[in-house]
Amino acid sequence: MTSTSDTRNTRNIRNVLVTGASSGIGEATARRLAADGHRVFLGARRVERLAALADELRAAGGQVGYRGLDVTDAADTRAFVAAALETFGRVDVLVNNAGVMPLSPLEALRTEEWDRMIDVNVRGVLHGIAAVLPHLREQGGGHVVNVASVGAHEVVPTAAVYCATKFAVRAISEGLRQESSGDIRVTLVSPGVTESELADGIGDPVAREAMRAYRAVALPASAIADAIAYAVAQPAEVDVNEIIVRPAASAQ
Repeated sequence: MTSTSDTRNTRNIRNVLVTGASSGIGEATARRLAADGHRVFLGARRVERLAALADELRAAGGQVGYRGLDVTDAADTRAFVAAALETFGRVDVLVNNAGVMPLSPLEALRTEEWDRMIDVNVRGVLHGIAAVLPHLREQGGGHVVNVASVGAHEVVPTAAVYCATKFAVRAISEGLRQESSGDIRVTLVSPGVTESELADGIGDPVAREAMRAYRAVALPASAIADAIAYAVAQPAEVDVNEIIVRPAASAQ
């Protein structure tokens, strides 16, 4: 005999797509959601890492699929969603997590890095939304979780372009929420300083030194995964619009 609690928990199990799942917040989110019983489908460029993570989560009893993914490529993002649909039959949640952060002062004129941030952090989010939105509409609902940053709320030296991309993610999230009329939930998660590989991509020496001091106090990626899991776990009539997570010992 199935208890009321068991039935409710079964209904709350969702098929979740996670981009940028090979490390950092994406990996931690995959681990947390799989541990909660959700079916997770992982995407990132580093397929060998996805394979290792998927094997580990399956060994622990998780239902996991994965596919290589370049979020800057709209066709590849559509193929990623199609693969998830083939694996699990439907898509309930997209976690748009993939991002890059090669900080530098504007006067350094590192325009290729600016373009990369715009391509991954903004176009990547839009590609994810475009790929899942028709399916969510057709099935009558779903959930889009966009991972931004405290940089979506403030601007600091060396981070002007990065913050601009995260301000854009915040605007896109709010626009999607307002256009969804309650059938599609939209959550913006804005992490403060978090342990990840993002800072490894900073080539500018000024920005790299500033980031070293800035990251003296940092959250584990699991703290952000917990916030995402909280939003995903809410019933369909509850939309957690925005979560900002900062280290308690940090002013930013």
